[in-house]
Amino acid sequence: MPQERARAVPADVVRLLGVLSLVVAVVWRGPVDAALFALVLGGLAVPRVLGVPQPLDVAYGAFLLVAAWFGALDVYQAVWWTDLALHLVATGLAAAVAWFALLRRGAVADPRDAAGPRGVVVVTTSLGLALSVAWEVAEYLGNKHIDPTIYVAYADTIEDMAIGGLGSALAGAGISAWARRRAARPTAATAASVPS
Repeated sequence: MPQERARAVPADVVRLLGVLSLVVAVVWRGPVDAALFALVLGGLAVPRVLGVPQPLDVAYGAFLLVAAWFGALDVYQAVWWTDLALHLVATGLAAAVAWFALLRRGAVADPRDAAGPRGVVVVTTSLGLALSVAWEVAEYLGNKHIDPTIYVAYADTIEDMAIGGLGSALAGAGISAWARRRAARPTAATAASVPS
C-alpha cells in the first residue's frame, strides 16, 4: 500500500520562509546568523511533526522568525521594548507548543476532560520558564564561546525569563479557554440527542 503524502498546511508557508531565511543567513549574514536560523528552522518543524492546531502553528512560526530577524538585525538594541514584547509572545507560543507535545504523548491531562484544566496554566508556565532558561544559557554560551557581541547581561536575563514566564502563563490561560470552548461544542453524536 503506498504511503499517504502529507498535505500542505498554511504554516508550511512560514516554514518555507524559514528555509529562505537560512539561505540568506548562510550566503550573506555569516556563521552566527546561519546557526541562529538553522536552530529556528528546527523549531519550525516541531509543530508540523506534532500536529498542533494550525493557528498556533502559524503564530508560533511567524513569531519565531520575527524574533530571529530582530536579533540578526539588532532591532532589540534599537527599539528597547521589542525584546520584552517578543519574549512575552514567543515564549508563550513556544510553551503552548511544548504543552501540546506533552498532550500528544499523554503526559498531561486533556483539558476538555473534567480534571484537565486545573494544571494547564501551571504546566505551561513551567514549560515556558524552562525554555527561557535554556535560551538564556544558549545566549551566554554563544557570547562566551562563539561571538562576544551576543548581548548578555544579568538584568536582561532575569527580565527576559520573567516576561517569558508571564507570556507562558497567559498561553496556559489561552489553552484553558480554548479547551472550554471545544468541550462546550456538541459533537455530531451528542448534537442529535440535544433538544432544539
